[in-house]
Amino acid sequence: MEDKEKNITTSTENTTNVNEPSTTNELQDPINTQNSNENLSNNLSSDSEVNASSKEGETAESSSNNNPQQEIQELMKKIEALQQELNELNDKHIRLLAEFDNFRKRTRKEKEDLIKYAGEDIWKKILPVLDDFERAIKENQNTNDIDVVKKGFELIYNKFKHITTQNNLMAIDSMHKEFNADIMEAVAKVPAPSEEMKGKVIDELEKAYQLNDKLIRPAKVVVGE
Repeated sequence: MEDKEKNITTSTENTTNVNEPSTTNELQDPINTQNSNENLSNNLSSDSEVNASSKEGETAESSSNNNPQQEIQELMKKIEALQQELNELNDKHIRLLAEFDNFRKRTRKEKEDLIKYAGEDIWKKILPVLDDFERAIKENQNTNDIDVVKKGFELIYNKFKHITTQNNLMAIDSMHKEFNADIMEAVAKVPAPSEEMKGKVIDELEKAYQLNDKLIRPAKVVVGE
């Protein structure tokens, strides 16, 4: 009896051990099945996307192939726009060239006129002096008074000197000064009347004049030695 009970117990344990692996396999099968379904679904989704992209590309390509006239029209519009822009730029360029040419001609004429009529204002001031000389000559024909003649000449001289001073033309006095080759030109040398006059100007034949700060004529002098 005891041997039979032992055999029954052993068979029961074996039966239990055999059934346990079967239970584990049963649990793993649904998981594997679920993973397989997910992979299949992903593959189908990827295939669908690829097919959709392919169809879109084919659709775009077919639409572009089916509308060559539309592309030509668009290109023609772009060409017309570029041509119009080019025409506008050419027009602006031509206008600028014309304006520059007019400016150059006007500037050259103004420069020529400035050189040509540079002394206009001065001559307008000198003309009254010339009028005074003409009137004095007429009056001197009817007078024998030398003092009147002298006074008339002095008045004209002072008037003319005032005009030169107004225009920054100044006389440089050289009499009894040391000879200066920068502003004087010695036309003769004579024995000095005294030791103090040696190397100095004894006589002045022409005065030196400067305009503003520029010497425009040196003095012509006689120097003592």
